[in-house]
Amino acid sequence: MGKVIVVGTLAFDTIETPYGKVERVIGGSAPFASLAAKTKNVECAVVSIVGNDFPKSYLDLLISKEIDISEVQIEKDGKSFFWSGKYHDNMNKRDTLETQVNVLANFDPKIPKNYTNLDILVLGNLDPKVQLSVISQFEKRPKFTMLDTMNFWMDNTLDNLLKIISKVDLICINDEEVIQLSGCKDYKNGIKKILTMGPKYLIMKKGEYGSTLYSDNLKFFCPSFKVKKVIDPTGAGDSFAGAFAGHLAESKNYTFESISSALIYANAVASFCVEKFGIENMLNISKDEIDKRISFIKKHNN
Repeated sequence: MGKVIVVGTLAFDTIETPYGKVERVIGGSAPFASLAAKTKNVECAVVSIVGNDFPKSYLDLLISKEIDISEVQIEKDGKSFFWSGKYHDNMNKRDTLETQVNVLANFDPKIPKNYTNLDILVLGNLDPKVQLSVISQFEKRPKFTMLDTMNFWMDNTLDNLLKIISKVDLICINDEEVIQLSGCKDYKNGIKKILTMGPKYLIMKKGEYGSTLYSDNLKFFCPSFKVKKVIDPTGAGDSFAGAFAGHLAESKNYTFESISSALIYANAVASFCVEKFGIENMLNISKDEIDKRISFIKKHNN
């Protein structure tokens, strides 16, 4: 069975959208990514840190989905990461109202002992210093490592970010971040430049307009699945990354064609995430429902 590690945040999220508000629900990148990975028949572990305020029921929920939390550290005297945000009417923009880094400031990740021979490593959107620490713990390199990052790290820790980029197989960023990271004025040259930094592949995300996979000489566009009503976009990108990892880990095939199939699968699974608040819609997705959305995406990919 394929093995996936998700290195990411476990957090409290308070989210407001035009459709309502939820307070201090389970959030962060790790729950979304791990639940999405488990839509495939893979073993999945989460590497993260929480404070003593994090409810046991949230951790039990992950255990109930057969997600390994043996390396989720609990800081007895600390508070968990907290994020609060409010989405605009069009859902493409949001305002961060509050961020409390808390225990994440001193996060020293450790990989689970039975995950040393790893298929897929998902490095969630964290300080590149933490991502480098994780990579350094593997005596045998994971078969495929994927990286999520953002403009904040480009602005503040570019040296370490470039170091971790040089060590991964795939980087997943949005169109604006392609321009910022590369320093180029257009996507075409920006993508070429980033692919010289180390990764074999780049996925450029464009939200509701889909995403495109690039390698040195190939590209593959995948449209997003158009849901009828977007309730809460939080976690869609993390769900995308986890589903992508699960697909690759199950297939154990890292050709461009296989990675393109993983991209379609990831877009299909991520579309469920936005239909309800938080992780609610990620808990019981049927294979039939996913297959229907994959068929729809393939039909409209022309």
